[in-house]
Amino acid sequence: MTSQQNKARLRGTTILAVRRDPLVAIGGDGQVSLGETTVKRDARKIRPLLGGQVFCGFAGATADAFALLERFEAKLEKHKKNVRRAAIELAKDWRTDRLLRRLEAILTVMSSDTLLMVSGMGDVIEPTDGVIGTGSGGMYAAAAARALLAHSELPADRIVEESLGIAADICVYSNREIVVEKLQTTAAARTVDEGIR
Repeated sequence: MTSQQNKARLRGTTILAVRRDPLVAIGGDGQVSLGETTVKRDARKIRPLLGGQVFCGFAGATADAFALLERFEAKLEKHKKNVRRAAIELAKDWRTDRLLRRLEAILTVMSSDTLLMVSGMGDVIEPTDGVIGTGSGGMYAAAAARALLAHSELPADRIVEESLGIAADICVYSNREIVVEKLQTTAAARTVDEGIR
């Protein structure tokens, strides 16, 4: 690929996921850039799967990400909603299939009990600190989220929103058109159920 072609590639996106009981949250900005030009400000990069039981954020080529989301949802159905198993099976296919290997995207997957990053290199990563940042502003957002986790009492969804805003102020490929989705964590849901009995 020539440097001119590389400059004209679509890029952008900051995806952040944070776990802080009783919530887990995922969010993304809305900017899509072509080279040095913003071509869309309100893209929705967080998608519900299985009727909102799982949320997936994507960074990278949009068409590639949609192809992967379809495959991931099929894996979830095949493996009876087991998110880890579905992610591992997707990563194996992604790495070994000649056509899939060309897809350029990173998925961040969230359910009530699982938070994962899945890449085409065969990686399925679960963070020990409950924070995943991907995309052009992902590291800025993740750093802000870690600081807010350590020095505030904000819930996970507010941490995601604030951190994405900080990343948007730093990364020229991100903006403040932010979408955040949240789920109650499994431990929190269990506590609520036990309190009802």
